Amino acid sequence: MGKPFTVNMQRYIPYPVHRFEVYIGGSTSPAAVVSKVTGMKRNSEVIDYKEGGNPIILKGLGRTKYEPITLERGITHDRDFVTWANAAQVLDKGAPGSSLKNLRQEVRIDLLNEAGQPVWRFMVHRACVSEYQALPDLDAGANAIAIEHIKLENEGWEQDTSLTEPQEI
Repeated sequence: MGKPFTVNMQRYIPYPVHRFEVYIGGSTSPAAVVSKVTGMKRNSEVIDYKEGGNPIILKGLGRTKYEPITLERGITHDRDFVTWANAAQVLDKGAPGSSLKNLRQEVRIDLLNEAGQPVWRFMVHRACVSEYQALPDLDAGANAIAIEHIKLENEGWEQDTSLTEPQEI
């Protein structure tokens, strides 16, 4: 038997990935129907350096790069994705325009336990939409729902460590 969690002594299994919420900007309600979040990844460049008298090449860490994050959801009448995507560039009677005010947003991603309580929280900083897919490939022979997605470039993300393990009910 594995080591139990610190607060929930009966929990021996990790949290499921199918319960989560995504908040865009300062919204207090989650974005509608987000079904998938991918790309929460970062990597740091490795710097090789040599030290006089040492025959071993030493390693140090350089700059850190945060990968784009993709959000997918079924198409609804909720306009959050398209409004945000249009802040980057939208054609207005054939002329391109953009909105710097709405371009970058803070994004919060909450992983929930089985009871719907947040157990892990990540804050994505200064995210902007670099890719927007309004419709999937339409196919009369397919048996699927229509999915839209946005790709978010970001300037980093961090875990909110003030969120502690909740008591399960």
